[in-house]
Amino acid sequence: MQFARNVQFHVKSGKDKEFASLLEKEIVPTLRKQGGFKENFTLVNPGHAMTISIWNDRQSAETYNTSTYPTLVQKLNPVIEGTPKVETYEVATSTLRT
Repeated sequence: MQFARNVQFHVKSGKDKEFASLLEKEIVPTLRKQGGFKENFTLVNPGHAMTISIWNDRQSAETYNTSTYPTLVQKLNPVIEGTPKVETYEVATSTLRT
């Protein structure tokens, strides 16, 4: 069963564009190299952002969470406040084409 990770961020004031740029240039390319990764969506409004990543299975997402995610959060530290909130879900339905 597919699996999803929802990560919510508080973006520092005036850093929305820098946040989006870091995601595009650093985070998403790293995600694409992860085993089991399928898709990522990033939603941004002033001061807040959310990423939703879709994985082939729970194990792939958990491997990413323990091995790669901590390093990527460190790269975002200059543009975020506090600790991102991570939630995980089993995907019940999807229109994502594979």
